[in-house]
Amino acid sequence: MKNILVVDDEHSIRESLRGILEDEGFRPIFAENGDEGLAMIREENPDLVLLDIWMPGMDGIETLKRIREMSPDQAVIMMSGHGTIETAVKATRLGAYDFIEKPLSLEKVLLSIKNAIKVGQLAEENRNLKAKLAKDYEMIGSSMAIMDLKNQIAMAAPTSGWVLITGENGTGKELVARSIHFLSQRREKQFVEVNCAAIPEELIESELFGHEKGAFTGATMQRKGKFDQAHEGTLFLDEIGDMSLKTQAKILRILQERKFERVGGNRTIEVDVRVIAATNKNLEEEIAAGNFREDLYYRLNVLPFHVPPLRERKEDISILVNYFLEQYCRKESREIKTLSTDAVEVLTRYPWPGNVRELKNIIERLVIMTPESKITERHLPASIRSFKPAGGRSFPDFNDVSTFREAKEEFEREFLVQKLEENDWNISRTAEAIEIERSNLHRKIKSYGIEFRK
Repeated sequence: MKNILVVDDEHSIRESLRGILEDEGFRPIFAENGDEGLAMIREENPDLVLLDIWMPGMDGIETLKRIREMSPDQAVIMMSGHGTIETAVKATRLGAYDFIEKPLSLEKVLLSIKNAIKVGQLAEENRNLKAKLAKDYEMIGSSMAIMDLKNQIAMAAPTSGWVLITGENGTGKELVARSIHFLSQRREKQFVEVNCAAIPEELIESELFGHEKGAFTGATMQRKGKFDQAHEGTLFLDEIGDMSLKTQAKILRILQERKFERVGGNRTIEVDVRVIAATNKNLEEEIAAGNFREDLYYRLNVLPFHVPPLRERKEDISILVNYFLEQYCRKESREIKTLSTDAVEVLTRYPWPGNVRELKNIIERLVIMTPESKITERHLPASIRSFKPAGGRSFPDFNDVSTFREAKEEFEREFLVQKLEENDWNISRTAEAIEIERSNLHRKIKSYGIEFRK
């Protein structure tokens, strides 16, 4: 049952509202003036407040100001028999949901109450979703490296400084970017992501800056770019090291001047965005090679973050395993599975070239493909079971293989994984090295379920 507080000095108004609210299934509570109303809000935490403007002592506008200071999300509908447009505008600017004139139309009052409660419910759902998202983007781990990273995020997030995140593929650079956004003063605005490596060179300017109608063939209407969409929010430029020098120059200009023109346009558009960039490349080496602008690097590198690879924080592996197990069991509606001690030890020894992303994919596969509630070493992929640390040789594990055909397939799979790693997971180069057709290698990778780790 929803609680509705009526703050009005007129007894007749309170009694008429009591009857209609009770008939509609609400629980009405009452106050005769602003001070009583504020006390009732503290005690009862009502779902909605019906607040009269003209009352002895503290009037409705002053009471509304106090409500906003005390409870910013409290839904309030103003009522007045002497209302003016100026008063209504003032109340709305202070956050009142609606303004109803007296004598009250009970139908209008009920409609306004129901709409205000719906809006309040949507706002609450939105807050819950944002809280869930923030939890989903939480950095998982208790290693010194992760704790240091969390502390850096906590210090940097509330500021407006631009951020450059470095780290190998799969380490969680996007996770760091989203964590910074959710802890920043821009959290209520958009987080817009751009994968610079995935957009063709001829389209990246239009993607970033937008275009005007007729700017090029196929531009049938005006389109906002990512900078426009991220106005007052955060723009995440992922894999910025793969951006062309021409586009880098335009990005630098926007960062310096905070304005740009759309492709095919001449109107200057001003934007306020916080830029977070990420790359898996060594930008200082790229600068030396002439592939990245030095001035853009120093512009972005105000707050540098480095995300360590998983092999450098092995103490986090068991924590991540349990986190992903619970996440995917819940997602797939499976009973909660556990990993045996020997399986965890094997996972901890493995160097994880694909980092957290690779571990996450492996756990999802184990949840789906393991019928037992306990996952043991024998359930792990052969490439992980057979790994030997530096100095030892790696052989396929034939313990669960019963036929020559299965042994041959197991050996072939491990051979392909090793050769792909030696050739930096370049399929064309690997195919040439082992002297088979590229299309044949593709088929084998698919049939053996080999995960691409580059």
